[in-house]
Amino acid sequence: MRILLVEDDPDLGPVLALGLRNEAYAVDLAATVAAAEELLCANDFDVACLDLGLPDGDGLALLRRLGSEAHLRRPRRLIALTARDAVEDRVAGLDAGADDYLVKPFEFAELAARLRALSRRADVRDAVLEVGDLRLDAAAHRAWRGDAELELTAREFSMLRYFMHHPGEVLSTEDLLEHVWDAQADPFTASVRVILSRLRRKLGEPGPISTVTGAGYRLEAR
Repeated sequence: MRILLVEDDPDLGPVLALGLRNEAYAVDLAATVAAAEELLCANDFDVACLDLGLPDGDGLALLRRLGSEAHLRRPRRLIALTARDAVEDRVAGLDAGADDYLVKPFEFAELAARLRALSRRADVRDAVLEVGDLRLDAAAHRAWRGDAELELTAREFSMLRYFMHHPGEVLSTEDLLEHVWDAQADPFTASVRVILSRLRRKLGEPGPISTVTGAGYRLEAR
């Protein structure tokens, strides 16, 4: 899952981003409305965590624009993060298009739990995925092949999760970079091949992920 985190606090933003990356999410961090717009024009995000008080504009106005301006790619889900705790502020955020509203200060564990809750909504993605003899529990960050639990790193888990969201589809290196890595990834890196090689080794034989020459990789739905 790729997350856009919009937070202008120079201490809080990097800490939240690091925590989310440790939860196996790909995270892009923006500190202004302008930086968020630039990322939203170029990338598809699964979730945006949007601070409403930003130095160059109102996050609530950006939230409203996401539903009306075609050049901004609206994330599938939106969480408003703000110190505005009045009932009318929460109502305004939800009416503007937010799926959830988290009042500062909050514990990181609560943000992580709310992200897991969003992922369990059927119209986004199922929390427990099953493809062939593979099973993955997104909320618990556990995966199995048959009865054997897989010992995966955060990046390997994120890659397997993305493949299991798209069984039978050919996924290019660019697809994997877009959804498993964040904007800091070097598009010419060998990281995709390295992580994929490690994941394939841990999945064992017969290998469920095949290479489609010249196109990418496919998780066989069998």
